Formats: sequence, C-alpha cells, structure tokens
Amino acid sequence: MNHMTQGPLLFVTGNKNKFAEAQQITKRAGIVIEQFHDRPTEIQSSSLHKIAQHSCEVALNQLKRPLFIEDAGLFIYHLNGFPGPYSSYVLKTLDNPGILKLMQAEKNRSAVFRSIIAYGEPDREIQLFEGETRGTISRRIRGTEWGFDPIFIPDEGDGSTYAEMPDDMKNQISHRAKSLAKFVNWYLTYGPATT
Repeated sequence: MNHMTQGPLLFVTGNKNKFAEAQQITKRAGIVIEQFHDRPTEIQSSSLHKIAQHSCEVALNQLKRPLFIEDAGLFIYHLNGFPGPYSSYVLKTLDNPGILKLMQAEKNRSAVFRSIIAYGEPDREIQLFEGETRGTISRRIRGTEWGFDPIFIPDEGDGSTYAEMPDDMKNQISHRAKSLAKFVNWYLTYGPATT
C-alpha cells in the first residue's frame, strides 16, 4: 500500500519540536505527516497509556480521520517515578533547575524516558506503541534544547545529554524514535484500514 497517496497523516501536537523530530523519522519511511496544533485536554492519570488513548479518542471524534498523538514522561527512580505522566506540567512549573535541585545530593540518578504513540482511525481500535530509553540525570544543565533534554543522559549514547546530541544521533536512540519506529513498521503494513 502506498501511503503517499493517502494524503498527510495528522500528528496532533502543539509542540513544534516534537513534530520536527517525528517528521524526520516518518519521512525516511515515506510517510507524510501534517501537524494539527489543537491538542485535546489531557485527563489526569498515572498511566501514559491511558492519557495517550484518551487524547487519541477525543481527537478522533473531533477530526474523523487517521491521526496519531504522542505522550511522553521522564521517570526518575529516586523520586519514585516523578515527574512521569506529569512531565509537561512539571516542566512549566519546576523546569530543569527544579528537578536538579530535588536531585542535588542524590547518588542514584537513574531515570527512564518513555514515549507512547496512540494511533487512531474511524471505526477501528486505537493502537498503542511504546518506546523507552534508560539513562541518568545530569548534575547540571547541558545544552539548550527543549523539555528535559538538557538534563537527560541516555545510556546508549556517548555521555552527552539529549540536548548536546546532533538530531540524527538522538533520532536513533530516543524514546520517541523507538515508539515512532514501532508505529511506522505497523502503519506500513496495517494502516490505514481500507474498506
């Protein structure tokens, strides 16, 4: 099936950085995506899966065409998984300096970044795809990219934070790259459904 002829697939996100990252990955697979800026209001839940699924259902009811959304969280072991599903709120309130302050004297700096992609199309069950990257929290802000990128050092990298990595390197090992890769593989085989 040639997905280029289906028209652009909607990525429902208000985050231009997230869209750019996704676009680089989907483009390699020949999938054209388009950003839809009006992200549905998220439910409060301790589960990224539930948040992603609900947001996808709301967007699908509104737009009635194939689309996907992505939700991600940084889970820090010393903080019992905080900020986790509340990452975007914590980023707006505490930001990176606040997280570093909470971790100031802590030796165990282990963390995991998780990404959930929820894909939906009319009259079809929503599909979920998960990616995760393990790493550690740096002791200072390194780099100037968005989100928690300047304080997260992935285990698979060279000791750089996400923010210090070139895009092509980050797009091979990031949590979002992994969930997108799973989604792309599925989409090329199974979606969108034809009648």
